[in-house]
Amino acid sequence: MSYQHQYADGTHIHFPLGKVVCIGRNYAEHAHELNNPVPTEPLLFIKPGSCVVPAAGGFKIPSGRGSVHYETEIAVLLGKALSTQPSEEEVLDAISGFAPALDLTLRDVQARLKEKGLPWELAKSFDGACVLTPFVAASTFEDLAAIPLRLTLNGQVRQDDTSAKMLNPIVKTIQYMAGHFSLLAGDVIMTGTPAGVGALEPGDELILALPGAIQVETRVL
Repeated sequence: MSYQHQYADGTHIHFPLGKVVCIGRNYAEHAHELNNPVPTEPLLFIKPGSCVVPAAGGFKIPSGRGSVHYETEIAVLLGKALSTQPSEEEVLDAISGFAPALDLTLRDVQARLKEKGLPWELAKSFDGACVLTPFVAASTFEDLAAIPLRLTLNGQVRQDDTSAKMLNPIVKTIQYMAGHFSLLAGDVIMTGTPAGVGALEPGDELILALPGAIQVETRVL
């Protein structure tokens, strides 16, 4: 099923799907649960737009490539280009929406790459590696340091946290990214996952939520 940006009310968003820019280890407890050091500066990586699939109707995970982990994140949709050193006001003006999303990871593959000091693309950029729900308008949240995030897996809450726990807050993260490469309308920013990640299996039922704003049911096909 092809992906197109849209709002939660079903309105299509005219921005083309761009790249997905991610920050790793942006919650200290998540870094600790995987026995990773907490970064002293933002750890960035990029997923291609080709890896994005909609949450609606369910999604597939690779088979025969080891464990596939869910990482639930607050996704930010940009509606304007940003580059060089954007101000806080420019970043806020460029944000079009927020959504709960999944950054899927081939964890065994990633572990082997990390051991060799190699990039993570093989573990992070496969088809279907980014599962996006519809977005709620940027105006939904007045305080970007208080956005709640929750994942329920097969009836059990597995991840439940807020943007207040981020090591690098949303606006500062986007400023840092734009300081290194241009961001475009239609790009998606993935802001990191809290603790509680784990493996997915076919048949799993998931509820992705920014509690109080949007809740989306999906499943592993």
